[in-house]
Amino acid sequence: MDIDARGPRFAAAVTTVVLAAVLITGSVWLLAWQTLAFALGAAGGVGRSPYGLLFRRAVRPRIGPPTEFEAPEPPRFAQAVGLAFAALGLVGYGIGPEWLGLAATGAALAAAFLNATFGYCLGCEMYLLVRRVAVRAE
Repeated sequence: MDIDARGPRFAAAVTTVVLAAVLITGSVWLLAWQTLAFALGAAGGVGRSPYGLLFRRAVRPRIGPPTEFEAPEPPRFAQAVGLAFAALGLVGYGIGPEWLGLAATGAALAAAFLNATFGYCLGCEMYLLVRRVAVRAE
C-alpha cells in the first residue's frame, strides 16, 4: 500500500531540526531519541515512526487528502540508513571519538535537510540503486 508522499518529507523536516539541535548542544540523549525514531521507522515503516504518527494525526487532517503517493519501501530503507548513521553518531558522542559523532550526525543531517528542503531523498535513491544492482546480478 502506497503512502502519502508528504509524510516522509515532514519527518525529514523534524529530523533536520532534531539533528541540528544535536550538533549545537552535543546532546547524546537527543541523538538517542532520533536513533529510536529511525529504528521505529525502519522496523515498522515511516508511518509508524513518531514523526509519521504526528504527521498522520496532527498535520494531515489540516492539509487535506494526499494528491501524491509513493511506495513505502524506499523511505523505510532511508530510515534504516539514518539509523546506521545515528547509531554511529551515538558511538562517537558516547564513547568517542567525538569527531565520529559530529561527522555521522552531520551526514544524517545533510540527508534529512535535502529531503525536507528539496524533496530529494538520498536513502530512497540508494534503495533504487541497490534494487537495480540486485536485479542485474540475478
